[in-house]
Amino acid sequence: MNNKDIANEWFNFAENDLKSAKFLLQMKPQPLEIICYHCQQSAEKYLKGYIAFKGGELIKTNDLTLLNKVCIEYDGDFQVIMDDTIELIDYGVHVRYPFHFELEEDDARKAIESAEKIQSFILNKVK
Repeated sequence: MNNKDIANEWFNFAENDLKSAKFLLQMKPQPLEIICYHCQQSAEKYLKGYIAFKGGELIKTNDLTLLNKVCIEYDGDFQVIMDDTIELIDYGVHVRYPFHFELEEDDARKAIESAEKIQSFILNKVK
């Protein structure tokens, strides 16, 4: 399998996470933690897909800022999405466990916006 095919597999999974987040936003009550988690997962998979596209070695981490730093090594433009990776980083771990994590609908909407920005940015880079 070539780098583009591997990347596309990552991108397909990432897109499904983002679609899931948007769908769950329509539920009542809204599962805000799960929505934010799917946004983090989508961003993580898009970043890993880009690394795969470039032929890089994938590292096992949920740390979006670390993954973005790897992407910056390939293309300095990735600095543009650093704030979005920071916005989503806590949603990879903290929301999956029964700890008190105060979220509001606005947090979920911001998470979706950040995930969409990362999606758009990366897909434009691999065209």
